[in-house]
Amino acid sequence: MDLSDPALTSSTAVGWHARLDLGFERRGDATVLARRAHVGPLRIQKPLYPEGDAVCHTIVLHPPSGIAGGDHLEIMAELAPGAHALLTTPGAGKWYRSAGAQARQHLGFTVADGAMLEWLPQETIVFDGAMATMATEIALAGSARFIGWEVLCLGRRASGETFERGGLNLATRVHRDGLPIWLERGQIEGGSPLLDSPAGLAGFSVAGTLLASGSAIPAEQLAACRAELPAETEARCGISVLPDLLVARYLGHSSEAARNWLAGLWRMLRPALVGREAVMPRIWNT
Repeated sequence: MDLSDPALTSSTAVGWHARLDLGFERRGDATVLARRAHVGPLRIQKPLYPEGDAVCHTIVLHPPSGIAGGDHLEIMAELAPGAHALLTTPGAGKWYRSAGAQARQHLGFTVADGAMLEWLPQETIVFDGAMATMATEIALAGSARFIGWEVLCLGRRASGETFERGGLNLATRVHRDGLPIWLERGQIEGGSPLLDSPAGLAGFSVAGTLLASGSAIPAEQLAACRAELPAETEARCGISVLPDLLVARYLGHSSEAARNWLAGLWRMLRPALVGREAVMPRIWNT
């Protein structure tokens, strides 16, 4: 990865171009942040260890606090064998209305044999009129494990805003040893019939997805996850188990309820995936 690319070194009239590159290693009983490099407005806080040296908690910061038309962000993380990292964000991500330029975010995670990555960002708010592309690629090797989620809020419902203009393109790929285990693409146009269709978002403004891969989930824990009910009574949710992958879905109007439901699943799934109880990132309490 060449962080000296001049296309990634400045803010111009077409927006910010930024990249964050992280590398985690196992040293003895500890996971350490062995490599960090950034270009543009992407940073991390210092590594945190609220559950001991084995798990490195890392908070990804985007100082502008929002993504505008023309911005291009890349967040890359590589975990060496045996490393365990948890990445989160300090607050909601925001995609602002665009005058026409596309804004892009690419997440690229590489998890080596025996390593574990948790990607647990806070919710993403897509403003009316945003032109957004979000691409995520997760490369797992051997017995690598992964659990992550995304909560999308279309429009600022608390302000009476709906997603009437703009567009959102989504692409997610998870593969293990080069073989795909999850491929998903989506295109949501502002004001389109898909927003209200029973085959789409069914009139809801918040959509959440959790993916977990790497270990078989015991039947009793899977049953407990399926019995977990969201606080939002009208929300719809469900869990599917595929080969090497658990997928949980949420549709509702409350981002807080969506994130709390996904966090509840995470707390139940984490012991099965890594043999450790869930420890909530401290930043979620601020």
